Amino acid sequence: MKPRKIFHADINNCFASIEIQHRPELRGLPVAVGGDAEKRHGVILAKSNEAKAFGVQTGEAIWEAKQKCPDLVIVPPHYTLYLQASRAFRAILADYTDLLEPFGLDEMWGDITHSWHLFADSPETLVDEIRTRVHRELGITVSIGLADNKIFAKLGSDYKKPDACTVITKENYRDILWPLSAQDLLGVGRATKAKLNRYGLVTIGDIARTDPALLKSWFHKPGLYLHAYANGRDTSPVRPAGHETAVKSVGNSVTTPRDLENTRDCLLVFQHYAEVVAERLRELNLQCRTVQISLRDNGLTRFERQLTLPWPTHLSSEILDASMRLLAANYDFRKPLRSVGIRASNLVPSKHNAQLSLFQSEAEIARMRRENLEFAVDDIRRRYGRFAIRRASLLSDRQLGNLNPLPEGIVFDFG
Repeated sequence: MKPRKIFHADINNCFASIEIQHRPELRGLPVAVGGDAEKRHGVILAKSNEAKAFGVQTGEAIWEAKQKCPDLVIVPPHYTLYLQASRAFRAILADYTDLLEPFGLDEMWGDITHSWHLFADSPETLVDEIRTRVHRELGITVSIGLADNKIFAKLGSDYKKPDACTVITKENYRDILWPLSAQDLLGVGRATKAKLNRYGLVTIGDIARTDPALLKSWFHKPGLYLHAYANGRDTSPVRPAGHETAVKSVGNSVTTPRDLENTRDCLLVFQHYAEVVAERLRELNLQCRTVQISLRDNGLTRFERQLTLPWPTHLSSEILDASMRLLAANYDFRKPLRSVGIRASNLVPSKHNAQLSLFQSEAEIARMRRENLEFAVDDIRRRYGRFAIRRASLLSDRQLGNLNPLPEGIVFDFG
């Protein structure tokens, strides 16, 4: 069996790089792509290398970034441009392999185990050719990691930025990757990092050298994954888009134009987002067994709660009901909410074409009518736009009632 050759390609400073590529007058300036501060989406989405030099960070508030860099140029996001660049980026990679797995809009794994010899004298030469070609044809830079597994390939693409290739091998991974922070490992977020640090595990090497049984006692089964990943034992395949496991969940969230101070405010927002999540489920011919809400208060504390349903659904009324029950059971509005979201998970294929019983109950008939109604609403919105038909209750609040759950009509679903 041939040794696997997996690369991970990452567009450097994706949104900011694309903006600068389309607006050359911004080249050399500290640039950041940011949301609309007046609509309270005032956070940094991406930054140029010049802005990064001032300490500007993705995810921080625009006013914080301006304190670090008073001359920071803020440009609004243009998602249509980013989607176009992502498609062009993928098209270049597809010239070398059909085994491509997206990881967000700006990152992609590729398996060249059985194809690299068609294009170059070595896998290392090929990934460097890909790097230079993306820069030449798209005007943006990428960093690429090459390894025998997806985890180390991603760590390699993060290791040198911008515009670089890093090869991770069985001989060098301890020297290159083990000194890195534990948070650099895929699957380690802030909460997991904090817990690892409490046990004295600060680097990836610390995780790799820890007894896996001990990690399991601290983190349960995910502890075993952390140990395997830190040691490069990852056999997961590169799954092309469209693979049956590609869509794990469907969700939407929003930072609201004003704080949500009570249940009524949340109901107005949840009505929007339950509808769009249900609509997307129907488009994908899926139903969900689990509904999850995410809440972030005005102190930026965030938490999530979920509920398993008695039966699968793609009806907005049932998703809304589950969301409101979760809210009532878990939040008391001592602090107003700044952002909320709804996510449908534990997905199964839709069975709306299944044969029905001759002796349906009134509840089954009512549910079937609601389903027919929601499919009819989908059709109206496809023809005449999202706001062609909506709930009358949304007219009671101009700010919350006029939210657009799908700005520019673009939604990204990745595994």
